[in-house]
Amino acid sequence: MSEEMYSVEQVAERLGLHVRTVRSYIRGGRLKAVRIGKQYRIARSDLDALTGQSRTPGPTPDRAIEVSSIVQIDGVDRAAADRLATLVLAGANSSAGHASPLRLQTIHDDERNRMKIVILGDAAATADVLQLLDSVLGAGNDLLGGAVHNG
Repeated sequence: MSEEMYSVEQVAERLGLHVRTVRSYIRGGRLKAVRIGKQYRIARSDLDALTGQSRTPGPTPDRAIEVSSIVQIDGVDRAAADRLATLVLAGANSSAGHASPLRLQTIHDDERNRMKIVILGDAAATADVLQLLDSVLGAGNDLLGGAVHNG
């Protein structure tokens, strides 16, 4: 199967450039071309490479998935919030095998005894942190000790 080829003039017209500009791209190595006699011929794939288009399906690029989560925990005093923040940050920093580190931020509202944890990053690492939080805050656990219970 032969590939579609274009002349310098055809490429210039397609790209809305001057013929001299296309020739300078060829001479500078920015655009691949084959010289046939006194003329250049540009393959469709080389033109697509210049313009950033791909006509042939290649391997699927790695897709990055980023999750953003906000966890709100009511009934947490400052001391318990500090302990929980330390635990969550340590758990996130020790998780191995994830593509990129999580970005975490913890916020405590003293007036409302409320803590928020903002998590940004890899889906699997985020799930690990959420599972850790569920284990620590789950029913029957008193791991925070100083938490204020709203009733």
